[in-house]
Amino acid sequence: MESSSKYIPLKELDIYILSRQLSAKAWTIYQRLDYHLRKNWGDQMISSIDSVGANIAEGYARFHFLDRIRFYYIARASLSESVEHWISVGQERKIVLEEEYQEINCIAKNLQIKLNRQIKTTYDAKDKVSSK
Repeated sequence: MESSSKYIPLKELDIYILSRQLSAKAWTIYQRLDYHLRKNWGDQMISSIDSVGANIAEGYARFHFLDRIRFYYIARASLSESVEHWISVGQERKIVLEEEYQEINCIAKNLQIKLNRQIKTTYDAKDKVSSK
């Protein structure tokens, strides 16, 4: 009997790929900061953006559906903190260039949509197993 679902390795998962793209963009910004900016803005910005991918990875590795979903929600909250706060503040303060701001927001929007879909799909899979 063939399984209807195929395991996708983490590194091939769309939401993880997008989170890594965000991290790469943020790292480019972080690397050009002086010591003062790194300590006051950059460390928190890079930590929150890297948290998105870390929580996706941890959630994806969890066995129980509700554990997975909890980490996806945390990833979604970190995405909001990262982009809607830190990147936005960076753009206002001229730390983040306009082009970088637009690219990051484009990736983030796509990621948020796909992360919401991943949460729904995981809930659906849980419900399907529960109804058997």
